Amino acid sequence: MGAYDRILVPTDGSEGVDRAIRHAIDLAQTHGAEVHGLYVLSTDTYAGLAMESSWESVDQLLREDAEAAVHRIRELADDEDADIPIETAIAEGKPSREIVRYAEDQDCDLVVMGTHGRGGIDRLLLGSVAESVIRASSIPVTAVPVERED
Repeated sequence: MGAYDRILVPTDGSEGVDRAIRHAIDLAQTHGAEVHGLYVLSTDTYAGLAMESSWESVDQLLREDAEAAVHRIRELADDEDADIPIETAIAEGKPSREIVRYAEDQDCDLVVMGTHGRGGIDRLLLGSVAESVIRASSIPVTAVPVERED
């Protein structure tokens, strides 16, 4: 195997993240690596919901979104005719913490993730999952700029 054996690509299901997924697939092809796709169901999403909401139906919708997001990684690999192993997983929790935990637990060599490249006051107010992962990870992280959806 090459310099990278397992590459983690977290996804939030947005179209913009396709660029990061393609980058991870290209690296995996070059290095003979596996791609691990991860979607984190953010516990913050649940925090804003009224308890009267039909919890099961909300949970079901969020899980369907998660399944579609990780399935997209397989679709993009097929589009690229990438003959690489792909593993997908869905976790729950704080996204940056779960991404780092998954990468360490699965012995990943690299995390490739999309970043919206916000700067200045936006970054201060909104924070950045990518920035948090970069700060917390002992594993190298490649940040791929992605288009913002307006």
